[in-house]
Amino acid sequence: MRIYRHYRTLPDEARGAAIAVGNFDGVHKGHQAVIGEAGRIARAGGLPWAVLTFEPHPRRVFQPDQPSFRLTPMRAKARALEALGVDAMIVQRFNRDFSRQPAEAFVKNVLADGFGANHVVAGYDFVFGHKRGGNCELLLSMGKKLGFGFTAVSAINDGEGEVYSSTRIRRCLRDGDVRGASAILGRHFSYEGRVSHGDQRGRAIGFPTLNLHLGSTVRPALGVYAVRVGNLEGGETVWHDGVANVGKRPTFGGEDVILEAHLMNFSGDLYGKLIAVTLIEFIRAEKKFDGLEALRAQIAADKKTAQSILAEAPA
Repeated sequence: MRIYRHYRTLPDEARGAAIAVGNFDGVHKGHQAVIGEAGRIARAGGLPWAVLTFEPHPRRVFQPDQPSFRLTPMRAKARALEALGVDAMIVQRFNRDFSRQPAEAFVKNVLADGFGANHVVAGYDFVFGHKRGGNCELLLSMGKKLGFGFTAVSAINDGEGEVYSSTRIRRCLRDGDVRGASAILGRHFSYEGRVSHGDQRGRAIGFPTLNLHLGSTVRPALGVYAVRVGNLEGGETVWHDGVANVGKRPTFGGEDVILEAHLMNFSGDLYGKLIAVTLIEFIRAEKKFDGLEALRAQIAADKKTAQSILAEAPA
């Protein structure tokens, strides 16, 4: 998959595509239906299959003080789109100047002139342009005039009639409902980042850990998880079973939320490497212990619990 940073600089081979348009934070099953419809149209017509998304997330521009909420920062989103088979990801920089563009100008300047779009696909509730003045009806009517087709994809529901949404995933994660989040995503939820050096306390008590700062990504329920950890560098990713704590480390008086993962049956140096930590199951809430011996005993118990969970979890 190729990644392009602006609609004005697209090469000829990326123009004339069937384009799915949206934020697609999470690339969950509802998003996959929109993106997949663009793919179906692209393959049927021999067209490039593209996704247009926006960075940073518009919510971060308009509500910069809001707590971390992202499900898939750009790198993780690109990885999810590539796994679907998308040919091109166009990452349009989003700022207040871009947001002031009237909806009609976005359709003409970006979709028609910039992309030379052959067909545009969006979710039924997609809105865009200054003061959210554009919607699917505008895309349909302007597409007829400007020479591109348009398809609106209806809401996709789970078996209980609830719509797949990023909001539901965030709620599941904050409640510790990892399986619920995975059911909406269609895959396990993962954090990605580079391993940073910590204070070596885990190593000192016999459980060395990899430290990952969560950045702008949503915080889950604080506590201990059964996880799988993969090195995303150097070819095919190899996954290792592990147990991780996501929290403030109250036993040591910590304040920042950090992910600390202990890998089972692993030897090697991952410091500075880009890794993914996939949440498989929530084990228990974070708590403060009355000393290192109590903490060590609990980690050993958590490790056994994680091993049992991972032995039953699909690879």
